[in-house]
Amino acid sequence: MRTSPLVTLAALGGLCLAGAAHTRAAEPASKLPNIVLILADDVGYGDISCNGATRIRTPNVDRLAQEGLRFTDGHSAAATCTPTRYALLTGEYAFRKKGTGILPGDAALIIEPGRTTLPSMLQGAGYRTGVVGKWHLGLGSESGKQDWNGEIKPGPREIGFEHSFIVPATGDRTPCVYLRNGRVESLDPADPIRVSYQQDLGEPTGRANPELLKMRPSHGHDFTIVNGISRIGYMAGGKRARWVDEEMADTLSREAVRFLDESSKQKKPFFLYFATHDIHVPRTPHPRFVGKSGMGPRGDALLQFDYQVGEVLKALDRLKLAKDTLVILSSDNGPVLDDGYRDDAPEKVGDHRPAGPYRGGKSSNFEAGTRVPFLLRWPTRVKPGVSDALVGQVDLLASLASLAKRDLPPTAGPDSFNMLPALLGESKAGRDHLLVQAGQPSLRKGPWKYIPPTRGPKIAVNTSTELGNDPDGQLYDLSQDPGETRNLVKERSELAAELAALREKLIAGPRTAPAR
Repeated sequence: MRTSPLVTLAALGGLCLAGAAHTRAAEPASKLPNIVLILADDVGYGDISCNGATRIRTPNVDRLAQEGLRFTDGHSAAATCTPTRYALLTGEYAFRKKGTGILPGDAALIIEPGRTTLPSMLQGAGYRTGVVGKWHLGLGSESGKQDWNGEIKPGPREIGFEHSFIVPATGDRTPCVYLRNGRVESLDPADPIRVSYQQDLGEPTGRANPELLKMRPSHGHDFTIVNGISRIGYMAGGKRARWVDEEMADTLSREAVRFLDESSKQKKPFFLYFATHDIHVPRTPHPRFVGKSGMGPRGDALLQFDYQVGEVLKALDRLKLAKDTLVILSSDNGPVLDDGYRDDAPEKVGDHRPAGPYRGGKSSNFEAGTRVPFLLRWPTRVKPGVSDALVGQVDLLASLASLAKRDLPPTAGPDSFNMLPALLGESKAGRDHLLVQAGQPSLRKGPWKYIPPTRGPKIAVNTSTELGNDPDGQLYDLSQDPGETRNLVKERSELAAELAALREKLIAGPRTAPAR
């Protein structure tokens, strides 16, 4: 089992391959906790009240923090959605694999069937596994060739999820339908679905028919109109199967609770990966949330996200499963205000700080790109509190494998380490180092953040996000300067060179043996 990566450059240079893989006998199912992993979408570190938000309250998320462990230095693997989800499920940094950037809605599956993944590992340990919500990892074996009117595979089932109810990509991309176990939900065979990212399929578009829109795009997002909202990509047919955006949160939380109900009747533990869509665009909260935050649709969608967390927690209470269930909550990347639609997010944010004290946001090299909410609750094992340990989502594979008493094959989860003691609050020592990806991977080591020399705009034109590009490179001491305002790359040139060398070592090849 991989251990914490407390390594030096010398140690990295001498690593060798691990021995032949073997799997220890699974822990008796009755002793294993249920696991619920809630992955929010675009929720920033400062978007939840337990992390300091005052303009908005998130009581259900706060309950997790109060009853469990709140990490102040928890990270997604990347500053955008697809690479984060890839790394979370595979234990491999996404930059190691070509084609793991933000995917179109008709992309092929980017996780190879048969490889060890978080769900397949837990399935091997005796878990019932399910995914509900946003997928955005591709489907089928060939991009653009999916038959949306039949069974689409490979998909979640082929990488370890026994049950799936998913949004194929994101709410702003076609196809705008749900898939249940590989098939479009509520599809009328007489109205077949066609999807294209190259060819107009003849349905009204936001570009040509703005008068049909109830929400105008600010940039892009002006192709096929579904439910009064124009999307990225073209779609025709499937009218009965198309989702209603305002009902998405209720639909997904209902499916998550259904999975919990069904799982509670079985004599084995379960793993639910609940990937909510809020607060990703288009932000279209249910009418009962509209106007409740005073911050426009983005704030209202935050309240709706908190509601979905509450539905899961209520179900665990009702089923008397709370004390035996490990709940992890995090986000796929940092926050963004204007991400393609005119929903007044920049105008109505007021003094709310979505990134908290950190700089940047979604797609940024700065800290707010990947420093995200990270909460863990397990009443029978974890004492409530706050941890400053450096932890990352990429380590969930190895850490939960340790919990389930499963040995990983030597090639599995090459960037995932067993950080279970830190995650359970039994150790204050977290990661010694962590790579986080925006454009090029940056390095966190202790309090230091090293961003390599990068070219490109300082500010994203469309989203107004600080991207953190600098041709000279950057070095920040986050313990003294969490807002990354003082670049020490020249003042501490020797340290910058040392971190640059470590970064290159880590990028050159994945670790395949324990650090110690």
